[in-house]
Amino acid sequence: MSDPEPCRMSDPMEESEEREELSEVDEEHHVQPGGKPLSRSKTKKTFLKKRRAKKSFTCTQCGKSITTKCSLERHMRIHTGEKPFTCDQCGNNFTFKHTLDVHMMIHTGEKPFSCDQCGKTFLRSSDLKTHLRVHTGEKPFSCDQCGKSFSQSSHLNVHMMIHTGEKPFSCDQCGKTFLRSSELKTHLRVHTGEKPFSCDQCGKSFSQSSNLNVHMKFHTRVKPFSCDQCGKTFLRSSELKTHLRVHTGEKPFSCDQCGKTFLRSSELKTHLRVHTGEKPFSCDQCGKSFSQSSNLNVHMKFHTREKPFSCDQCGKRFLCKRYIKSHMRIHTGEKPFSCDQCGKTFLSASALKTHLTVHTKPHSCSVCGKSFSLQQSLHTHEKTHTGVREYMCFECEKTFTTADGLKQHQRIHTGEKPYKCSHCDKRFNQSAHLKTHERIHTGEKPHTCDQCGKSFSFKSDLKLHMKIHAEEKPHQHMNLLPQ
Repeated sequence: MSDPEPCRMSDPMEESEEREELSEVDEEHHVQPGGKPLSRSKTKKTFLKKRRAKKSFTCTQCGKSITTKCSLERHMRIHTGEKPFTCDQCGNNFTFKHTLDVHMMIHTGEKPFSCDQCGKTFLRSSDLKTHLRVHTGEKPFSCDQCGKSFSQSSHLNVHMMIHTGEKPFSCDQCGKTFLRSSELKTHLRVHTGEKPFSCDQCGKSFSQSSNLNVHMKFHTRVKPFSCDQCGKTFLRSSELKTHLRVHTGEKPFSCDQCGKTFLRSSELKTHLRVHTGEKPFSCDQCGKSFSQSSNLNVHMKFHTREKPFSCDQCGKRFLCKRYIKSHMRIHTGEKPFSCDQCGKTFLSASALKTHLTVHTKPHSCSVCGKSFSLQQSLHTHEKTHTGVREYMCFECEKTFTTADGLKQHQRIHTGEKPYKCSHCDKRFNQSAHLKTHERIHTGEKPHTCDQCGKSFSFKSDLKLHMKIHAEEKPHQHMNLLPQ
């Protein structure tokens, strides 16, 4: 550590003048009117303060007035850049000895200023003063643009850049700009791959401490943010904020191409690829590209043959979680998607979308004119005209026009019956057969006679019933003939 500041040694001439004048004051034994005589030490302090106030030294660089020559010399270091005080621990240099003294506490661990509210300690009294605003709620620094208040002036300065659009910290790798140097420092880890924050439970590493904190809640199962509408809990406050839009119906992110709105900005970003045709995620096995990374992940399982999700009702396995979620509706009977044309309900949104074309049937056969709701159904139908049956059973050599028809047929040989009735445990090899069977238990009769209004559980029963009306008509016709 360097020697004490040389300017702290007083000027001999100044000291001599002060002593002479001070002795005169002592002789007068200065007494305040109506008050008690002051002590010598207090008299001396009062005298020196008044005497020095008369003197003024002006900085030639910035025009600031300084009361003492010594203070002026110290002030000049700001302009010259002189830093005469060096830390013997780390080699850092400082302009003032007081600053060095405070710095040394970093090495000694000393924090002399303590908060009487929470016990937290600080290096500087100014740091303690700022901290106390956490307890008092004081926010003395206000934005003149939007009225937002802050506990620290530095926070206000950063906030003001939002209004000015200033982002002074720039990444030299990709050119992205940031409001804060700390944000740039964190961003640079994207390029370096640095992940300094590690989980002590599973070893997973993160580039930001906040991400580690959120991750740790997976181990503790803590989800501190709760929805007051439905009780669902979340790891992050931002997740709760987004979730609340489900209840309010708010979709703040809008597509400027088609006007479609979204809950999240990430959903809008993904949607825009529909318009741009961008497919940034490519399979390294076959080269197929996808607009979403999740779709690529599902696709990769076709190559690995991996089906990690299993139905606990029938054992059927699936590539991804959303497939098993849809499949479970077969067992529960849930059909949340309803047609607004005819009221028919469906297991999935895609099935409803397919059904809606039933009302339009846009695809027509060029040979017989029959119309179909699906292009695929038209292609299958056209095989009846061409005689093409490219799917063959290797057990009995029976041929089929569709792969699905072959798959259903093969269950006859394997004895597989994956569809189980939830009422009586009877099993079926086709979901349609299960659906028809369950009407015995539910009493559902969806097939209605348009002649007399009688309803039936099975289409075959309705067809049989219709013959009654067909037989009645000739007799009615005979009765109308003239006698």
